[in-house]
Amino acid sequence: MHAHIRSIVAATAIGATALLGLSGCAASSAGSDEPLVGLVIKTQDNPFYVKMTEGAKDEAASLSLNLQIASGDGQSDVDSQITAIENFTAQGAKAILVTPAGDGIIPAIRKAQQAGVLVFALDSPLGADSGVDGTFATDNHLAGELVGEWARAALEDQEPRIGTLDLSTDQIPVDVARNQGFLEGFGIDVADPAKMWDEDDPRLVGHEVTDANEAGGRTGMEKLLQKDPTINLVYTVNEPAAAGAYQAIVAAGLQEQIMIVSIDGGCPGIANVQKGIIDATSMQFPLDMAAQALQAVDAYLADGTKPKNSDGLDFTNTGVTLITDLPQSGIESEDSAFGLEECWG
Repeated sequence: MHAHIRSIVAATAIGATALLGLSGCAASSAGSDEPLVGLVIKTQDNPFYVKMTEGAKDEAASLSLNLQIASGDGQSDVDSQITAIENFTAQGAKAILVTPAGDGIIPAIRKAQQAGVLVFALDSPLGADSGVDGTFATDNHLAGELVGEWARAALEDQEPRIGTLDLSTDQIPVDVARNQGFLEGFGIDVADPAKMWDEDDPRLVGHEVTDANEAGGRTGMEKLLQKDPTINLVYTVNEPAAAGAYQAIVAAGLQEQIMIVSIDGGCPGIANVQKGIIDATSMQFPLDMAAQALQAVDAYLADGTKPKNSDGLDFTNTGVTLITDLPQSGIESEDSAFGLEECWG
């Protein structure tokens, strides 16, 4: 069974501005003998990254690492991540952990590495030629597969009418992996597995983007229902988008018709599984991502060792578990009671 981290500290404010600038980080680290480590998250308005930050701060304190945080303005804000990586490099960071907004950050990563900085990706892998020193993430394709397989079984003999509520139009790797995993799990030919929305299957009735938040999920669902009010299955890229989608579904009086599946495993999302708002979700473990990455930083600083998994690869799968209160035969899952005990821990 997946090992979970149970020590959670209170969330620490990471600033009113979207990005901690060079002077702000330098001031925070001045006079510290602890090695500086930068954590670059995508956004402050997503509970997933808030929880990751909590876990990182807790683990960094236990390892005597000087952790500083920078954040972008949204899920695809590459420019702010580039600036953050450059700033941390200029300040002499020993390591940088980044939740990639896109492959556009790769040149900044390479410059950091040329300056002697260890760089790990969290949450989702970068492209194959990114050169990062290690990745700590959910297997997002598998997370999508799990809810796709579950949905296929749960629909039984109904004719599927499927809408997807994705992250953005930018074909971000985590967005693509979850979407394509879901479709493959459901049994749909995805055409090019590195690209969303090129499928040709009559069961797919439409897709919209949500920016992975509740307002986007509500608006996206409204648009999907305008396209086809017979939809009976909605996949959402994360649970905030699912919560928004449900609001639109209730407003249309279709909550008995439409099933929602999602990915994340946050405590609010698991509570929505328990309430019947989300029918199934794939749970991730962001505290593990942060803690394992920082433990790898500590090991590297001690003896130069870089992380390798049991297969000799630099990708560390931090786990995924299907959560549903409507179990399907032959599909391994846990219920919402389990999920509420383990959510994001």
